[in-house]
Amino acid sequence: MFVRIGNTPRDYAWGSRTAIADLLGTTPSGAPEAELWLGAHAGSPARILDPAQTGGAADLAAWPETAHLPYLLKVLAAAGPLSLQAHPSSAQARAGFERENAAGLAPDSPERNYKDPFHKPELIFALSDPFEALCGFRDPAVSRSVLDSLAAVSGDQRIAAFAETLYGEPDVVLRRATEWLLGGDPAVAGLVEAVVAAAQDPVDRDAGTVRMLSAAFPGDPGIVLALLLNRATLRPGQVLYLPAGNIHAYLDGLGIELMAASDNVLRGGLTPKRIDVPELVSVLDFSPIVATPLAPEQPAAGVEVFRPDVPDFALDHVVVGGAVASAPVELPGTALALCTSGAVELTGSTGALGLARGEAAVVTADEGPLTVTGAGTLFVATPNR
Repeated sequence: MFVRIGNTPRDYAWGSRTAIADLLGTTPSGAPEAELWLGAHAGSPARILDPAQTGGAADLAAWPETAHLPYLLKVLAAAGPLSLQAHPSSAQARAGFERENAAGLAPDSPERNYKDPFHKPELIFALSDPFEALCGFRDPAVSRSVLDSLAAVSGDQRIAAFAETLYGEPDVVLRRATEWLLGGDPAVAGLVEAVVAAAQDPVDRDAGTVRMLSAAFPGDPGIVLALLLNRATLRPGQVLYLPAGNIHAYLDGLGIELMAASDNVLRGGLTPKRIDVPELVSVLDFSPIVATPLAPEQPAAGVEVFRPDVPDFALDHVVVGGAVASAPVELPGTALALCTSGAVELTGSTGALGLARGEAAVVTADEGPLTVTGAGTLFVATPNR
């Protein structure tokens, strides 16, 4: 079964005013357009364009076929930095949700960290050139070198003293530094001020990160915390995967985001919202990483499949036309399909559907496998087989 869907972009302040409209060929609203949600999440369930197909259900949350989709597909357009954040594992989410329920916290309580008992790993497929993000802790020796350079330029001993705290076992010093930066010590404000004043080199990447974050969130401790993280620059077609415990923030760019259908976010700076430092630290993975793009599988010409290490979701990127007359797409479960350029035809076991640029649909599993023809680009979200 093929069911056409649509939605209205969410107007978070960090969103671009033009990027989503330019991609999908729609008319800009004039307000920020940050995220277009295509899924059943209660925060913004996708509309069903012909409710007669679904027995009168008006959106994907109300249709039994899609009400429990394990994933959420988005178009994301950041014109400025999002908050530093991390997401819990499944076990941490269950325990936290049960703990807050037992404490009597209302579902909408501002004291809640856990809105549901589910994890929220995610990936981002870059469409813009570049797509900029912060992703995971880096080797503290690298951060120490950056801070030493800033201290040498400025002569500010506050920066040098903080750099000295980064000697030792990486996970220990990174945990300690994070707790101190976010813990409310009055000395942090002076360190942030010193780092911002020192970060004036116009070609230095870390200095550029500091200036960007300071312009958006002046005085925020996350400005210095960002220097402990990897700066990831994605080119179109590259994918960054963000598992449980990974501290990250999207900084600028347009992409296709796919995540588990959860609302659990632990914030760590670059935000006016509440930060629960002990809970954040309890879910963070302090092991240093190198932010490496996720490699795709290539099961057929014109098809890339990005498959993370969780069962909730996988993303197919399909490009047909020219030498690629048709491409196959497996359907291990109910899928969401979005056409971002040209026009494509989806043919399944019982029917077919044409999608032009900016159009989206639900495809039920009984249509699989699909054959995609035409000349265009298609993204398909499915459960991960």
